[in-house]
Amino acid sequence: MASKDTSMPGRLDRRKSSTLHYQTFPTPPPKSRGRPPVSPAGSSGNPDGSSNPLNHGAGDDEDQSSPLPTRQLAILAVIALAEQTALNSISPYLPEMTSTFPEVDVQSLGLYVGIIGSSFALAQFATNFFWGWLSDKIGRKPVVMLGTILTAACFLAFGFCRTLWQAVLVQALMGLVNGNQGVISTCLGEITDRSNQSKAFVYLPVIYGIGGITGPALGGLLVKQGAPYPFLLPNLFSASILIVDLILTGIFLEESLEQAKDLPPLQVRAKNLFSWIWQFAGGARRPTYLKRHIRRHSRHRVDGAMDEPSEDSASDNASETQSLMSIPELFPHNEGHLGKEVLNRNTILLLGTYLVFQLSNISFNVLYPIFAESPAPTGRELKTAEIGLSLSFAGIITIIFQVGIFGKLKEKMGNKSTYRAGLFLFFISMMLMPWVGYRDSPAPFGWGSGVTWLWIEIGAILLLKTVAAVGGLTSALLLITNSAPNHSVLGTLNGLAQTLSAAGRALGPFLSGGLFSLSTQIHPKGEALAWGTFGGIAFLGWLFSFGIRGEELEDADWEGSESHDEEEDTDEDLENGAGR
Repeated sequence: MASKDTSMPGRLDRRKSSTLHYQTFPTPPPKSRGRPPVSPAGSSGNPDGSSNPLNHGAGDDEDQSSPLPTRQLAILAVIALAEQTALNSISPYLPEMTSTFPEVDVQSLGLYVGIIGSSFALAQFATNFFWGWLSDKIGRKPVVMLGTILTAACFLAFGFCRTLWQAVLVQALMGLVNGNQGVISTCLGEITDRSNQSKAFVYLPVIYGIGGITGPALGGLLVKQGAPYPFLLPNLFSASILIVDLILTGIFLEESLEQAKDLPPLQVRAKNLFSWIWQFAGGARRPTYLKRHIRRHSRHRVDGAMDEPSEDSASDNASETQSLMSIPELFPHNEGHLGKEVLNRNTILLLGTYLVFQLSNISFNVLYPIFAESPAPTGRELKTAEIGLSLSFAGIITIIFQVGIFGKLKEKMGNKSTYRAGLFLFFISMMLMPWVGYRDSPAPFGWGSGVTWLWIEIGAILLLKTVAAVGGLTSALLLITNSAPNHSVLGTLNGLAQTLSAAGRALGPFLSGGLFSLSTQIHPKGEALAWGTFGGIAFLGWLFSFGIRGEELEDADWEGSESHDEEEDTDEDLENGAGR
């Protein structure tokens, strides 16, 4: 009777949840591989919501997609938008802020700006895997809330920085505590299935694009020159956005990690954690967490008898050691780990090319403003306002492409092909950029002017790069999600992907800035050194991406799956016929 009472709250909590949870990962495949079954939790009739492979294809309409959990998608969009707005608000005033530091030589301003920016990415490289792993252990919601409040505190501190080492230190701390991007991708993978996940993931880069517009605008407008702390106001605003985000997350975000559903509420777990730390550090003789642990394990013995616990016995000492290590009231039982099942050939190639993808993206983002503003012949002598206008154009294109075009394009091409296309377009855009004309260049065919053609060429290249970045990112996130065998390692896998992403974002500013500085000493076409180097890296990533194979990585709405099913069935029939 006691065991039934103990399990009852978990079942009641599961009924109260309004979030739809789906079986995202494929069931053991039949002999003929094909489109993964669309199996919402509970649809198979199994009590645990797992899919039944025997029901696949028996009266199910494969064209029907599961409904999107719009409420949870909305709160995840709010979290992503608030964070991207805050993080992108730094870029407009960072060069000016850096120039006010007494240690900074204005002649080497770009180097110091790169040091501050890279400190954030390097710190993320050190801890992103940890945040993903922690979300697999204690749940997604606590990690998101912890990252949000700590990031808000770092923004508040950044507004008071007056020296270079203070700025580097605060940015490094901000990178250490911020791992929400990978956790958000994990949540999306858990609340969607293969029939509707592409619709959800398509809008994530749109949110990033909007944050890339709102963040710089707010950051640039709120700087108050002449004030004792001229850069405090934009940081206060960013911290305020994150505090509002924290409150909304606490109210509306529901836990998506299934193993964490049976744990006590978050506030109770936080109280238990502080109680455990206090009693453990103080060496309490009869700690409450130990009493709960002994009481729970003394109810059930192998022979079914009930025993009163003896605190002086060796078994109690073993129980105390186990209790100290596991803290069962705080962590769910989760045995997922990264092994051969996860780190297979596909996943290793996917993570490696994802590193190349992020390195290419950040290198382009760093090189373009330097290239555009630098004097001729290496640069193109654009004004700051013109560079900002061109980047805003890229942000608008991001939204239009994702909302209106990419979804239909991905249905025809599939995740793997669109990911490869993103890497190839990075290669094309970087190889074309050094050949952009100058303001005083003669107009081709005598049409227009050099300035007109300059903007046409830059606009076309930025269009290619934007399509590569947003389309490739969406496909990469879907591929990473579909490559995980189960939810118990999804957070860890996303954490590993974000760790590699941080490595690319840390190396990019150093390498691209250094190569462009070297390019200024080479004539003619010295700018081709930096652009060509990173274009070559993107090309290598594109070549390696062809090693990523497997239909289990595709979504249910991929139109190519039907023809692939027919090919597989034909091959199987031929093999069976040959066997006879």
